[in-house]
Amino acid sequence: MSRKKIVAIGGGTGMPVLLRGLKQLPVDLSAIVTVADDGGSSGKLRTELAMPAPGDIRNVIAALADAEPMLIDLFQHRFKNGNGLSGHSMGNLLLAAMTSISGDFYNGIKEISRVLKVKGNIYPIANQNVVLHAEMMDGEIVTGESNIPLANKQIKRVFVSPLPVKPLPEAIEAIKQADLIVISPGSLYTSVMPNLIVPEIEHALREARGKVVYVCNVMTQYGETTGYTAGDHIQAIHDHIGADIVSAIVVNNSAIEQDIRKDYAEENAEPVVYDISRLKSLGIEVIEADIIDHDQRKLRHDTHKIAKLLYAML
Repeated sequence: MSRKKIVAIGGGTGMPVLLRGLKQLPVDLSAIVTVADDGGSSGKLRTELAMPAPGDIRNVIAALADAEPMLIDLFQHRFKNGNGLSGHSMGNLLLAAMTSISGDFYNGIKEISRVLKVKGNIYPIANQNVVLHAEMMDGEIVTGESNIPLANKQIKRVFVSPLPVKPLPEAIEAIKQADLIVISPGSLYTSVMPNLIVPEIEHALREARGKVVYVCNVMTQYGETTGYTAGDHIQAIHDHIGADIVSAIVVNNSAIEQDIRKDYAEENAEPVVYDISRLKSLGIEVIEADIIDHDQRKLRHDTHKIAKLLYAML
């Protein structure tokens, strides 16, 4: 019997959490990852070497790697000091070197994935440098993934340049063949949307035979989704790619402790309200479960709970 195929789409901190659980399951896994990051080490390398941003890809490789823990620690190591090295992570430098050796970012990813025994396929959303822009409700255009939340304005839409963005044919094929497509939690406008708004990806999602499910963030994010309900998250996706793509949403229904709420309130973040009736009016199937890791001070999705839930959907 052939294994079921799951495709995860996203970036940021939510994507690796999702993948770490899924890689333990008997499924064929593919990850389609944003390369619109422009901050920190990723941003420096992308500017200096005119390559796609490696940061989100690096975290996905580390999440899916089956190598010795020591090797993964080395790959994720970030240099604290040193004039040119400060702030760079070893994995980003390796991806930059491999891109240079193989002459192509995607080939570089494949080579490093082989060395680190990655379970699954990793596809950058594009094999070229991509810049993210946001149009705010007041008409201002903000350029650069890291600048968008700093503007702290209501976002009307995000878009990428230069066009056309050409996704890898393998990524399109993976979406078409998938039994389940998961839009991962993460920064809605700067980690999730940059993947969905690529026209060929949007088209593939619309044609896909597998169900498309969005794993909703547990907390709002200052400067991106302040005051957003789960329905607002879905509405934003609808506004960008149409109302006929996402068919289900996974929301957390377990209580969040007061002291954790307090910590987040300092960052102007609060629990995402699940407006069930609005979600249903948008034609979305709502899947409620306890999907958070209760042992952490930082609210994270529980990698095993979420993986089990998604696997059950197959």
